[in-house]
Amino acid sequence: MPASALMNVMIGAARKAGRSLSRDFGEVEQLQVSVKGPGNFVTAADLRAEEIIYRELAKARPGYSFLMEERGEVVGDDRTHRWIVDPLDGTTNFLHGVPMFAISIGLEREGQLVAGLIYNPISDEMFTAEKGKGTFLNDRRRLRVAARKRLSDALVTTGIPHIGRQGHAVFKREAHAVFPQVAGVRRTGSAALDLAWVAAGRFDLYWERGIKAWDMAAGILMVREAGGTVTDLSGGADMLVHGEVLATNSALHKEFLPLIAAG
Repeated sequence: MPASALMNVMIGAARKAGRSLSRDFGEVEQLQVSVKGPGNFVTAADLRAEEIIYRELAKARPGYSFLMEERGEVVGDDRTHRWIVDPLDGTTNFLHGVPMFAISIGLEREGQLVAGLIYNPISDEMFTAEKGKGTFLNDRRRLRVAARKRLSDALVTTGIPHIGRQGHAVFKREAHAVFPQVAGVRRTGSAALDLAWVAAGRFDLYWERGIKAWDMAAGILMVREAGGTVTDLSGGADMLVHGEVLATNSALHKEFLPLIAAG
């Protein structure tokens, strides 16, 4: 499906930032690293990529507002549109030379997610979605969530709280409830890729607490447009507010909610 003018703008910004990240990834040992918090690093590569994306999107759509991981909230003249951007989701992977990280760009129109892009420049996989138009991989293959109906057959992914993050006790309870009920569990280190891979049917289900809007905005739309169900962990629609997400198909969603509640 040919990309729309809007998606071409997003793709152009992501590819330009991706080239910068790829160069820095090749020289990861030479990066200047500052500590933003335990286990939560901000790198020169992160800041360069964000600046590229900000500049490209602002030039193409003047006046749109922004919510960005490093820059924060930028209120533009057009408050009906807001870009939600993570220039490097999976920073710890990046710093350790693990090629699983992504650029994530989402667009809200009047508070509703209408476009999303997730791009891993190392694998050159570009996941894109627009409201009502479906989800695609590299503009060629339309994606659908997996059709498995039982958690016992499901490969699930999640985020594990690391040092400096809250929620260890809650995660332990949830893991105790969930892990014995599923076929397998994975941890990629990138919420954006987790959501994109649910949309692609690679993972059957993803849940996580304590994540930010820029981690999941693009992926939420992606899973929905691939035929999936996305809610917070109470089954509501306040993922960005509560900082939590459950993404899967409708059958597994119904089975998983009471399980996570028990945990």
